[in-house]
Amino acid sequence: MQLSLASKRARIAAAGAALAVGAGLYTAGAAGAEQSAPRTDKEIPNLTKVTDKIKAYYGDTVDKNGQHHASPDSNYAKQVADIEKKAKAQLEKVVKNQAGKGKKGARPAIVLDLDDTTLLTYNYELQVGFHFTPESQDAYLKSTDMAPVFGMPQLVNWAQSKGITVFYVTGRGEHQRDWSVRNLKNAGYKPAADPAHFYLKNKQTPPAYLPCGAKCTTVEYKAGTRKHIESQGYRIVANFGDQHSDLQGGYAQHTYKLPNPMYFLP
Repeated sequence: MQLSLASKRARIAAAGAALAVGAGLYTAGAAGAEQSAPRTDKEIPNLTKVTDKIKAYYGDTVDKNGQHHASPDSNYAKQVADIEKKAKAQLEKVVKNQAGKGKKGARPAIVLDLDDTTLLTYNYELQVGFHFTPESQDAYLKSTDMAPVFGMPQLVNWAQSKGITVFYVTGRGEHQRDWSVRNLKNAGYKPAADPAHFYLKNKQTPPAYLPCGAKCTTVEYKAGTRKHIESQGYRIVANFGDQHSDLQGGYAQHTYKLPNPMYFLP
């Protein structure tokens, strides 16, 4: 996460959640909503009701240690499964077409975000009351593994088994690499999350292939990284993310938006 995004994420998390649960995903309207002041209280989503809707959508359960878990029978899980089904059908076509090409052409690859794309932040978000801070995220990631997004390890591992190279591109900071690698492995992801396949944000020494350096927006950082991956002889056949900013900027033949009513990142 970028520090510059943290406060913005905290301010609009609940409003974005209400829009996502109710009338659709927060796209162009999100920026305008943040800039305009409500005329009456009736224009403001009730935070308690929004939180209740989020819990119902994820099928919230709480274990004896007070940890929150999403249910595999929840509407969230069903929506994710439908997206994964479509993605696998597309990737099966890629595998079939690639078999006819032999070793000619660019190698197929997929790119995945981490938070709420491969790993589910639901328990963390409930613990911090949907109020993200870099400090609380560090403390959580250092000591706790996030659960995998339902079905994603199976899809990702299948893609690798069919010769599709897997890359992870996240807005998490470089200092969170070891915790993130541990979590991906423990969550069941088999593709190596090594430095050649796992990209995190490095604001101290940004890579030369990003002209925006340490000041990249999410779109610039992620699109620029995908461009770099393709420059190494890969063809990104699918890009997975829970934010529209994960998917914008090109350098992917297909994009898959996973649901996330908990926060919005431009």
